[in-house]
Amino acid sequence: MIREIRAKVLLSHVRFPDSWFGIRYNMNLYRGCEHQCIYCDSRSECYGIEDFRDVLVKANAIELLEQELPRKRVKGTIGTGAMSDPYMPSEATLNMTGQALEVIARHGFGVHITTKSDLILKDLDALCRVNQAHASVFFTVTTTDDALGKKVEPEAPPVSQRLRAMRILADHGIVTGVAMMPILPFIEDTEENVLDIVEQAHRNGARYIVPWFGMSMRDRQRAYYYDKLDALFPGLRPLYERRFGDRYMCSANNSERLAEVFYARCREYGIADRTPAYDPTSHVKQLSMF
Repeated sequence: MIREIRAKVLLSHVRFPDSWFGIRYNMNLYRGCEHQCIYCDSRSECYGIEDFRDVLVKANAIELLEQELPRKRVKGTIGTGAMSDPYMPSEATLNMTGQALEVIARHGFGVHITTKSDLILKDLDALCRVNQAHASVFFTVTTTDDALGKKVEPEAPPVSQRLRAMRILADHGIVTGVAMMPILPFIEDTEENVLDIVEQAHRNGARYIVPWFGMSMRDRQRAYYYDKLDALFPGLRPLYERRFGDRYMCSANNSERLAEVFYARCREYGIADRTPAYDPTSHVKQLSMF
């Protein structure tokens, strides 16, 4: 179900821009997500989304963005996609992200987008304009197997389509990378899977890959995930319960070895483990006093 809501504020300020993505402002145009990935931590009670199948659209988001950006004294990267994919299927008709990018481009801010969708290609022209400041697109890839991907990310586009989209964006000069997270224990935690992700990322123009060899689980998100394990991967739930209990951080099998082979292959290909940060001061010219 899609419902409209009205927000009081759109952009939240990141007091200390993170060293991984250089994000200074966070923007969420939607709450809830249609992709329905079985591992999504946003189902957890702490985020206050009662039914994650519902998508809440911030109907006044573009109006707020037009008001808020001119008031920002410091330009920087606007991050979106951490809580809800900005390119879920409804974006094709609602075009909230597309409209937001047009506003961001006009005001000269950068963006960092996290997505599981090739729908981002509809906004290629706008992204190229944003990229006059900075644009980085972070595609989630936890497996290169489309069949397995369909199980764990049932309503998201196939991984192969994301990789093709990444190649197109990279060919247009947009910084692209891979969120190799989570790597699901007993499902995706093999050297073959990790190395193939690196190989495919390299082949399709990724400049960075950020890994996480494991996953998180808490309260109702854990219950949802275990129900999906019973349906999709019979026999795995007892392994999870014995190994992880009620722990929040759940490491992949042989995580140290996976990290070792991952970083070695990334060094071979010259792939970084974080995005090149946007420095807005590099775009400012010092004016002469004379």
